[in-house]
Amino acid sequence: MKQLLMAIALLGIVNLEAQEWPKFKHYDSNHLLNVALPLGGIGTGTVSLGGRGELRDWQVMNRPGMNFYTCQVGNEAPFFSIYVKPKSEKPNAKALLGPLHASEYMHYEGRPVNHHGMPRFSRASFDGVYPFGQVNLEDDLLPVSVKIKGFNPFIPGNADASSIPIAILKYEVTNNTNVAMDVAVCGTMRNFIGIDGSKTTKNWKGDIIPVGAKKNVNTFFKGDDVSGIYMTSDGVDAKDGAWGTFALTTPNAKNVTYRRSSTPNHWANAILDFWDDFSDDGLLVDKKKLVDDNPMASLAVKKTIAANSTQTFTFYMTWHFPNRKDWNDGWALNKNGKIIGNYYTEKYKNAKDVIETEVKQIPEYEKQTINFVNTFLNTSIPDVVKEAALFNLTSMRSQTVFRIPSGHVLGWEGIMDEVGSCYGSCTHVWNYETATSFLFGDLARTMRDVEFTYATNEKGHMMNRVKFPLESNKGNHVAAADGQMGTIMRFYRDWMLSGNIDFLKKHWPKVKLAMSYAWINGGWDGNQDGVQEGRQHNTMDVDYYGPNPQMQFWYFGALKASAEMAKVVGDKQFAKKCEKLLANGSEWVDNNLFNGEYYEHKITNPKNFDEFLDMSKPDVQVPWYQLGTGCLVDQLAGQYMAHVCGLGYLASEQNVKTALNSVMQKNFVDKFENVFNNMRSYVMDKESGLIMSSWPKGRLKIPFPYWAESMSGFEYTAAIGMLYEGQYENGLKCIKAIRDRYDGNKRNPFDEPECGHFYARAMASWSAPMAYSKFNYNGHEKTFAITSNPGTYFWSNGSAWGNVVVGKDEVTIHTEYGNLPIKYLIVGAQKPVKVKATNIKSGENFKIEL
Repeated sequence: MKQLLMAIALLGIVNLEAQEWPKFKHYDSNHLLNVALPLGGIGTGTVSLGGRGELRDWQVMNRPGMNFYTCQVGNEAPFFSIYVKPKSEKPNAKALLGPLHASEYMHYEGRPVNHHGMPRFSRASFDGVYPFGQVNLEDDLLPVSVKIKGFNPFIPGNADASSIPIAILKYEVTNNTNVAMDVAVCGTMRNFIGIDGSKTTKNWKGDIIPVGAKKNVNTFFKGDDVSGIYMTSDGVDAKDGAWGTFALTTPNAKNVTYRRSSTPNHWANAILDFWDDFSDDGLLVDKKKLVDDNPMASLAVKKTIAANSTQTFTFYMTWHFPNRKDWNDGWALNKNGKIIGNYYTEKYKNAKDVIETEVKQIPEYEKQTINFVNTFLNTSIPDVVKEAALFNLTSMRSQTVFRIPSGHVLGWEGIMDEVGSCYGSCTHVWNYETATSFLFGDLARTMRDVEFTYATNEKGHMMNRVKFPLESNKGNHVAAADGQMGTIMRFYRDWMLSGNIDFLKKHWPKVKLAMSYAWINGGWDGNQDGVQEGRQHNTMDVDYYGPNPQMQFWYFGALKASAEMAKVVGDKQFAKKCEKLLANGSEWVDNNLFNGEYYEHKITNPKNFDEFLDMSKPDVQVPWYQLGTGCLVDQLAGQYMAHVCGLGYLASEQNVKTALNSVMQKNFVDKFENVFNNMRSYVMDKESGLIMSSWPKGRLKIPFPYWAESMSGFEYTAAIGMLYEGQYENGLKCIKAIRDRYDGNKRNPFDEPECGHFYARAMASWSAPMAYSKFNYNGHEKTFAITSNPGTYFWSNGSAWGNVVVGKDEVTIHTEYGNLPIKYLIVGAQKPVKVKATNIKSGENFKIEL
């Protein structure tokens, strides 16, 4: 019998047993309003599971859709409902939604929120740890409790399994009585092909109504493993960004019923007709004729649940929208752009093909995703650090990131509600994040290929933002001093993690050119003394004049990384030049920019970079938007990345420690209610955090624009720097201040905005666990480094991952996924210890006695 059940499970008909999901962060009823867990793959778009069970932020159609629900706000937004009938009792039905929030009641016409007229559950809470979300519903009327479980496979090292355009929803219904009951769960949504929010109209009341559907068709199908509603369109332009297919399916079972349409929607009769049908007996009766351009479809599953037992109702939502357009018109989404396509739509024929191709693999993908999360959680680092690292991985699967048919990954800086924010895989923003490289190294290397093969010209000028087609990039966009130097460091990191010498040799000529670009006449370091006196465009979206810590440390990191790579390819002369410039520059910066407390900015004359401005003169003409003597939050960003890359210190270790301590003392604000800020506010009122710059010696009249803001990506950079320097209390306080702001009520814990939602820079948080573990891996030398502090730590190198247990006398490396070649082990500050060369395969332990 057991073998029979296993065979059935493999066919996708049933799950042999429910897999226990990890629980980590609990949000009670007072902290649900803004909880929204994105469900979707890398580069596919997402739909979010809200903290009360609602499906929100529909952005599966190649464009952002924050607060977009596929239709006008009202009762017709996609939702799930439940029918309950205990034996010998009358049935009841409710939407599978938690209670309304106090802010959702007021409206000029009694339609303040989606599903405002639906009966709801009495109580709700949420348990989350990315990529798993669990909504807990309880009710005073219905004798059931429901757990809504949503996820999408996320398996580091397996980009394909992590890039499926699917949202998996499981409704676990528990019968809380001593008698059996009939229960049905139903998903209802209109066919929204063509409706992505970009096309709208207004009614006489001024309500904004999304439009675009035309002759949409709902078809019921039954395949080998699943059955459900397949949504297509016979009228939407096949070149429209919102053209494609969508499927709502469930595993094949006995009592699967459906409706392809409801009645015409006069006076809201469509939802009434559905409700009367479903709430009567939990079974649906199909209509003979489709009505409306966006016909309302429903799919239900009915089961009998024994007394005090639980049954699971599983649904899949899959999609296929191939017409992604370019961003060539500028900073936002290009409505009139050319179609560049999606990688994922090359892999699947349509939305139906997605689920039919992947459904048999989902239990295994789920198991591996659970294993990844549990491996990461069961480590010896503070919970708030785990939270910061995991919860920001959402940026990787939001509309911030996409993948074109060639396989290259590109990204906005973030997304606004309806458009992308700041195009071009911006180098000085993406510099900070590390999650992509350590979790999906193959994807990270495609980003490096874009930057060096396409964005860097034969003079070494690297475009800070790229356009399409990739072959059209000729270096006609500004080169960012921090972005270009940081990208060299990122290339070194990604090569080092992979150990792929062919990758290094292929790109080394362009890497060398990009490094040499710093030395062109009139450039950042035109006189080649290791000090950047020139005009430096940077991530503050302005140009700094003269040596400053932010650019200098990125420059130092690039010099050190270039020297290391030059040695490997046999370019000894170039390696020596880089090392000489690093030594000269580092000494000069310590002697001239370090003021005893932190590193500051020496401003040069914009017309003569050899002339430093005398700031003591009352009539000195200071260029606008400089840093000057301010204490900058990420003055040591390059040092942060050097630690991540295993490059060591770029300047005096003591000065680095002192500067980071000064950032904490001078830039940490306990309550922002006392802070003036003329720009954007990501921290407000009684919240705490690190301000971008403090001014112990007095502020410039017109400082760089973001001086009074507080943005999490920069805060993480400083906090992780503190952790690397052993300043654990300070670093932890900064990270906790960030995560306290994303409490579910005020803000979404799965979305840290900067210039847009799901901001790429926030993925710098992935480095925080490494700052505790001191993990570093050099794939070229096959060296594995870890802290000497006893404990259990997570490790990953972009293709493999697992944990490492550090004891007093031994270190045990365990590989959970992939293979890990190793020849040398470094524990703490010890010298490398040669071990018996091995390749630790998935599921294997490798123990080394110290």
